[in-house]
Amino acid sequence: MVGLLSFHRPGRRTAAARGTGACTLEGMTSFADLTTIGVGGHIARFIEPTSRVGVIEAVEDADSKGLPLCVIGGGSNLLVADGPFNGVVVRDARRQITVPDEAAPVENGERIVHVNAEAGCNWDDFVAFTVELGLEGVEGLSGIPGTVGASVVQNIGAYGQEVAGAVESVEAWDRRDKRTLDIAAADMGFGYRMSALKTSMYQAPAVPAGEFFPTPRYVVLSVTFALRHSTTGTVGYGQLAKALGVEVGDRMETAAIRNAVLKVRAAKGMLEDAARYLQPAMAGTKRDVNVRIALEAQRRQLAAGADTPVVRDPDRHSCGSFFMNPVLPAEAADRLPQDAPRFPATLPDGTAGVKTSAAWLIDHAGFHKGFKVDESSPAGLSTLHTLALTNRGDAAASDIAALAHAVQDGVEAAFGVRLVPEPVVVGMDLR
Repeated sequence: MVGLLSFHRPGRRTAAARGTGACTLEGMTSFADLTTIGVGGHIARFIEPTSRVGVIEAVEDADSKGLPLCVIGGGSNLLVADGPFNGVVVRDARRQITVPDEAAPVENGERIVHVNAEAGCNWDDFVAFTVELGLEGVEGLSGIPGTVGASVVQNIGAYGQEVAGAVESVEAWDRRDKRTLDIAAADMGFGYRMSALKTSMYQAPAVPAGEFFPTPRYVVLSVTFALRHSTTGTVGYGQLAKALGVEVGDRMETAAIRNAVLKVRAAKGMLEDAARYLQPAMAGTKRDVNVRIALEAQRRQLAAGADTPVVRDPDRHSCGSFFMNPVLPAEAADRLPQDAPRFPATLPDGTAGVKTSAAWLIDHAGFHKGFKVDESSPAGLSTLHTLALTNRGDAAASDIAALAHAVQDGVEAAFGVRLVPEPVVVGMDLR
């Protein structure tokens, strides 16, 4: 049995489409329109390819002309400077999900189901689809903004799951060798918020590589996942277990796990503002039914009536968790206070290290929820979660950068640890 779900952008086309199937907008879009944090300068050329060939040709065209290239997903892990981006931004408009395997357990008891999703597919649309189909493996990653393509670059993770645990292979375009290739999960170099794709963009943490930035050498075209036939999943995180009233390791309905994750994320302001999908630049990038569900949940959380326009929630205008949890050599971790969180981890060179909590460091360096560099600033820490830097209203990228530097400097002064941004930062130095 083959399941097929196709999400295509409606007919908003304000520029001539190319023969390969792409909508091109010249100077009509900004990163503020395309990102969850709502900042960033105007884009010289914005292209939305609607075919696999169109994606490759758009990337190749920019590379052949030596133009700056940014392949964007949902814009949730991206902070771009206020000045104009004099290059090309490509957003994959392909959103098809295909299930080539049996969608129910077969007679021999095989429980693995392969699901392929095109890179432009909204990530939470994908999670909702798999849960509805009775598959286990990504339910804990519900509510994470972005696309399927971006999920494997960042190796997104939450509530006891990482996307690395569900990926079978990634189809990508190699910008250097000019060819497509299938990358097995074992060759993806997955680590904490890291992959071989992301590694190709940096020469050191937060230091862009010269050749491939802000887009990796390998541009994701589609991802094949290996999920399991099961309507139940494992509760793998303490906070989630508490919300469900069970113990870590217990089995629960995947739909219940998904709903609990969405509620926990909402309570921390760690969902995107669903109203962004009502804006022209984002229309059609997420399934209409899922937009309606998210809008209704957001109305309920903000205590807005059904007839009330959705109230802007500044705590949702962020890049999510802004700083990565530091992974330190043992001797550096030993210098932290005794009550600082410590977890076994692996350093970039493969040796043993210790991971600590960026949120704990920020809290204990004296930064409170809602902190601003000054009271008039339109940028501040979330009022719900100190790890999120938020656009409180009409902030510029420079306001977000000033806040980030203040937090980095304060944590370094207190603990000798320099926090590294999790988002891709373009046109600014946040080392």
